[in-house]
Amino acid sequence: MAQKAFRVAEQATIPASNRDTTGIVIPFRQKLLPRHRHYLAQWLAASERMGILDASIEASPEQTDTTPNLVVVWVRESADPAYIVSINGPQWVLTDCLRNNELGRYTDLAEALHTIRPVLPLQQDSAASC
Repeated sequence: MAQKAFRVAEQATIPASNRDTTGIVIPFRQKLLPRHRHYLAQWLAASERMGILDASIEASPEQTDTTPNLVVVWVRESADPAYIVSINGPQWVLTDCLRNNELGRYTDLAEALHTIRPVLPLQQDSAASC
């Protein structure tokens, strides 16, 4: 018991920056799953009346593996992609490609697509969550 108390007292005197950590934090990395593809197809079908021309799931050019991690969206008015939804850790990042401007960071794909065109109702447990 005395030895245990000594260890606690000893740790209290060591600066926090020099103490050993007991756990290792591994960043959470999402990926596009079949449920995301299904939700994207539903969203695309519903948003065609509102000027969305097409959408695809692709791998980013700077990526070393071929795992798709981008949703690219085209509108009727431009031949260039209008929006990109990318995965950054646990967040979905929406970027306006035409103006090279980040529009927002979201916890799920449904929120990002809803920002582009709000054609499907948002639900707490949507098919595109996480």
